[in-house]
Amino acid sequence: MSLLIPLYVHPAEDPGAWHRLITAAARTYAVVLNPANGPGAGPDPAFTAAAGALRAAGARLLGYVDTDYGVRGAAEVVEDMRRHQEWYAAEGCFLDRVTATAEGLPACRRLVRDLRRLGAGTVVLNPGVHPAPGYVRHADLTVTFEGHWSTYVSAFTRPAWTARHPSDRFCHLVYGVPEALVPLAVRTAHERGAAVCGPVTGEPPNPWAELTPALTGTEG
Repeated sequence: MSLLIPLYVHPAEDPGAWHRLITAAARTYAVVLNPANGPGAGPDPAFTAAAGALRAAGARLLGYVDTDYGVRGAAEVVEDMRRHQEWYAAEGCFLDRVTATAEGLPACRRLVRDLRRLGAGTVVLNPGVHPAPGYVRHADLTVTFEGHWSTYVSAFTRPAWTARHPSDRFCHLVYGVPEALVPLAVRTAHERGAAVCGPVTGEPPNPWAELTPALTGTEG
């Protein structure tokens, strides 16, 4: 099992969830740190402590950075990554709201190149849908589905080009999964060519405020 964990709740608000995440760090592909829709204006001591504990437990840490579908300038995005590195020792970045069109690919390619030069060892792109094929070549992992379980089971389609890439380059983030069906969500992701997944039971506006039962082991 390889799980991407975006736990978007402050460690002071739910210390138990962060403790469970730390103890289960070996089951994760990576943990996304998101103190303030990005690194924030300054280091957060609670996140600094949580990041240190996760790192000691062997977790790979990714700093959350919103690209706003290419609206934010590359310099802003790179600066967010630099802060994640300096304040939380993030090894890589989780680029959210990434463009998915062929027209947006050159700018995304340049951005990833800049982040690699900064020292980002792992770059995850999250367009939330299957993007134009070229995106996958420039990232370590691409989130090709982010949405509700009901949509995932009824309307998911997989373009033929995805079969040309190994499954460990793809991730599906599914929310609103009934707890009893979390194991099925994990199996379904694997069957659909995504070796990394993150099924959660939560609902909008912040479905990622709780840990997935697949990580904590309560899925049975």
